[in-house]
Amino acid sequence: MAGEKTLKVTLARGIAGTRKDHRATVRGLGLKRTHHTVEVVDTPCTRGMINKVGYLLKVTEQ
Repeated sequence: MAGEKTLKVTLARGIAGTRKDHRATVRGLGLKRTHHTVEVVDTPCTRGMINKVGYLLKVTEQ
């Protein structure tokens, strides 16, 4: 939608050896492999997901 703020999220570290719910959160953000980048709409829900697995991600604001 026009005017919605987006975030560029990149999976900076692999998910091997992480908790099962953290792997599910990464998949929920739409990330499939290391160095894969997606754009997500900046909502409280996606912010919570990013905060949960922030140690695996690199986030830039658009």
